[in-house]
Amino acid sequence: MSLVPILMPSPMMPHVVEALEGAFALEKAWLAPDPAAFLAGVAPRIRGIAAGGHVRVDGPLFDRLPRLEIVSSFGVGYDHIDAREAGRRGITVTNTPDVLTDEVADLAIGLLLATIRHLPQVDRYVREGRWLEKPYQLTPTLRGRKVGILGLGRIGKAVARRLEGFGVAISYHGRTRQADVPYRYHESLLGMAEAVDVLVSVAPGGAETSGIVNAAVFRALGPTGIFINVGRGSVVDEPALIEALRSETILSAGLDVFADEPRVPPELIAMGHVVLLPHVGSASVETRRAMGQLVVDNLLSWFAGEGPLTPVPETPWPAT
Repeated sequence: MSLVPILMPSPMMPHVVEALEGAFALEKAWLAPDPAAFLAGVAPRIRGIAAGGHVRVDGPLFDRLPRLEIVSSFGVGYDHIDAREAGRRGITVTNTPDVLTDEVADLAIGLLLATIRHLPQVDRYVREGRWLEKPYQLTPTLRGRKVGILGLGRIGKAVARRLEGFGVAISYHGRTRQADVPYRYHESLLGMAEAVDVLVSVAPGGAETSGIVNAAVFRALGPTGIFINVGRGSVVDEPALIEALRSETILSAGLDVFADEPRVPPELIAMGHVVLLPHVGSASVETRRAMGQLVVDNLLSWFAGEGPLTPVPETPWPAT
C-alpha cells in the first residue's frame, strides 16, 4: 500500500520530520530549488499538510490541492490558516492546545514580574559594574495592582490562576461572560482598561482582534499602566503602543509577540524601560516536543480513520 502524501511547506522540528517520514510520503517543499514548480508537481496528490511557522494556508493554496483533507498546525494560534474557508471546503484544521498552556502562562507571569521590577535592567546594572557606584533605583510593584486579562481561554485562565497567588484583583474581557469563573467581567476592552493598571493580552490573532489594543485603550490604562502581550502581535496597534510609551501615556510594556515577527520596531528596541522577548512563550524543549508530537498524532489519527484529536472550532468533528 502506498503511503499518504503529506506536504510540509516549511521546516519543523527534527522529531516531527522523522515521525512523519516514517508514516507518510512527506513532501518537504522548503528544500526544493524551485518551490513553485515543486508544489505544482506534488499538489494533485497531497492529502494533508503539516503546517509550521507562519506560512499562509488559505483559499489560493486550497485551490491547488484538490485532495486535501486536513491541515495539522503547530501552535495554539492558527491565524495564518483560513480555517473558515477550510471548513467551507470540508477540510479539517487542527492545532496544538493544552500542551503549551502552562508554559505560556508561566512565561506571562515571568514577563510581568520582569517588566514591573525591571529584572533585565537590574541584571545589566550589575554586569556593567554600576552597583559599585550606587544602588539601583526603586521600581514599581505588583502589590495592590488590578490586572485585566484580554482573552480568558485556556492560557488566560492559567494566567489568572497564577495571579491569584499574588493577591491582585483580576478582571477579564472576551466575547462572552463565562459563568464558571470568579473574576469580574467587562463587556468592553476600553471599560476594563479604565478599571485596571495592568493589561495582559492572551487574545488570538485574526480579523476580529486586529488592532483592538489601541491608543484609546492605552490612555485608559493610564500613566502607571503596564501592558503585557503573550498572545498575538496583531492584536496591538504598534505605532500607538510606541507613542504611548514615548509620551509616558503608560508606564511600560513587556512583549513576547510583535506585528511583523521577527522584525521588531527599532523604536521599541531603543526603549530601555521595555522588556522584549523573541516569541518564546512555549519555547521549552519539553513543550515544543509535545506540540510537535500532537501535529504528528493528529495526522496519524485522521488517516487511521479515527478523526482529528484537536480540531479548531471552525472545523468541528464530527463535521456539522
